Amino acid sequence: MYNLYFFIIISIFVLSFVWGQVLSYLNRKRMSPLIPKELEGIYNPEEYAKQQDYQKTNSRFGLLSGGFSFVVILSVLLFGFLGWFDDLLREYTEQFLVLPLLFFGLLMLANAIIDFPFEWYETFTIEERFGFNKSTRKLFLLDGLKGILLSVILGGLILTAVLYIYQYAGQWFWLLAWLAVSGFSLVMTFFYSEWIVPLFNKQTPLADGELRTAIENFARKAGFQLTDIYVMDGSKRSTKANAYFTGFGKKKRIVLFDTLMNDLNTEEIVAVLAHETGHYKKKHIIYSMLLSVLTTGATFYILSLFLENQQLAEALGGKTPSFHLGLIGFSLLFAPVSEILGLAVNFISRKNEYEADAFAAQFGLGEALVSALKKISVQSLSNLNPHPLVVFWHYSHPTLLQRMHAL
Repeated sequence: MYNLYFFIIISIFVLSFVWGQVLSYLNRKRMSPLIPKELEGIYNPEEYAKQQDYQKTNSRFGLLSGGFSFVVILSVLLFGFLGWFDDLLREYTEQFLVLPLLFFGLLMLANAIIDFPFEWYETFTIEERFGFNKSTRKLFLLDGLKGILLSVILGGLILTAVLYIYQYAGQWFWLLAWLAVSGFSLVMTFFYSEWIVPLFNKQTPLADGELRTAIENFARKAGFQLTDIYVMDGSKRSTKANAYFTGFGKKKRIVLFDTLMNDLNTEEIVAVLAHETGHYKKKHIIYSMLLSVLTTGATFYILSLFLENQQLAEALGGKTPSFHLGLIGFSLLFAPVSEILGLAVNFISRKNEYEADAFAAQFGLGEALVSALKKISVQSLSNLNPHPLVVFWHYSHPTLLQRMHAL
């Protein structure tokens, strides 16, 4: 068990956790009871004090939950629990499809049970205390059960397809698995708002009136064909506002959270939608999908080199190389590469956000967008002064101050 792969995996896992704590510490060091000069006029003293308390509370909770998760996973790796669990399941079945489905399904269930008290506390203690939570305990439990059921159905379907390909495709496994997973992702992108969202939220067409007329007028000016504008009942879970754009061609749809409509005026909402339209007109969504597809293909190719590795299975405490142990071992070894890819994706995403903001500004909506971003940020108690290294490492969007300066 204690071979080279084992020590590399443990080292990567520990260093990743330590680096995450360093970034959290840098963010905490920037906290101050006094409003930084650059935030004056965005937060008033009472709101800023509340934001600092919210950030501090979340930071402490993140340290606790992250530390607990770290100890559990490290123990699993150090004591070879994954290999022991694989051996245990093999006493009942070694069928190529049933064994990995059982393995991943039971691990997912165990993870859901471990995470449950942390998610409950975060929702009904932290979010409740700061006035964000609107979810009932019944709704929270139903959401959790639906999420597990969706993971079992959708995750089970795609995993079954990949396992069949792995069993019968030989050297072409990585190519066919890449095509299957990419195709599945594309379908979900097209139909997510129609198939998945209704399981959790109600979406209703935006009624005729001032707002719909303003949105349609903007769409005509921007040369953007838009018929599907929906309002989603986000307020039944949280007071935080949002909007998103989904789909392509005739399937494209803009969805507004009802909380957004409550917090912003008509011009500000149009400015937010102009930003989302900018992503579409600049082809950011297509480029992001292409990048994701290419990354998935490269990942599957490298994965195919590790699935039959005896030493990798032994590093996890196993005796027999298998798809499921190979996949977990590979994901742990691949973590540094994932971090580097994440940095590149975040850099591109931040660049795209600036471009989408600039698109909105071309239509005279720059000031309205700044006003909307301020309201959304303050209402959600966002950290407007994060450490630059944290922004570089984790943020997919520029900070509010960066976007204001650019606009």
